Amino acid sequence: MQSLTAEATKTQKSQSTPKKTSETDKRFKTLDITIKRNHYRQDALIEILHKAQESFGYLEPEVLEYVARQLKLPLSRVYGVATFYHLFSLKPSGAHSCVVCLGTACYVKGSGKIMAALEEELGIKAGETTPDDKISLMAARCLGACGIAPAIVFDGTVAGKQEPEMVLERIKAWQSKT
Repeated sequence: MQSLTAEATKTQKSQSTPKKTSETDKRFKTLDITIKRNHYRQDALIEILHKAQESFGYLEPEVLEYVARQLKLPLSRVYGVATFYHLFSLKPSGAHSCVVCLGTACYVKGSGKIMAALEEELGIKAGETTPDDKISLMAARCLGACGIAPAIVFDGTVAGKQEPEMVLERIKAWQSKT
C-alpha cells in the first residue's frame, strides 16, 4: 500500500512540474544546434559546455545530464570537465565575478592573503555567491598570468600585481552600487 501511495505521489509530481526538454525550452534547442554542429563529437565537450553555460547562465545538473546523454559520455566525465575549468559554474553567478588565481606564482606573491580578505569581507567562501547575488567569488588553479602575479579577474578583466587593499576597494565599490 505504501509503495502505491509513493508511486502515485511521484506520478502526481511529475505531472505537475513539467520536465524541461528540447521541445519545451528554447535554451535546449540552442544547445541542440551546437551539439549537431559538432556532429555529436565527444571531443567538442568544452565548446558544448560553453554554449550551455551561455544559454543557461550556469551548468545545472539537468543540463550536464542532457549533454552527457547527447554525447554518449559518462556523466562523471562531463561533470569532471565542468568542475576542472574555472570558467564553468555549477551555480548561478552574481552580477559581478571575482576570480583569484591561486597558482604557485600568485600564491607566493600573496593571493592567499587576498582570498582570505575577500572571504572575510564578503562572508562567503570561494565558489559561492553573496546572499544578495551581487558578487561571486571564485578561485582558479592558474590564470597563466604569472608575470603579473598576484592576478585577479574582475568581471572578465585581468588585473595584475594586486594587493588586498586594492581588491577590497574594488569589491566595496561593487557592493555600494544598487
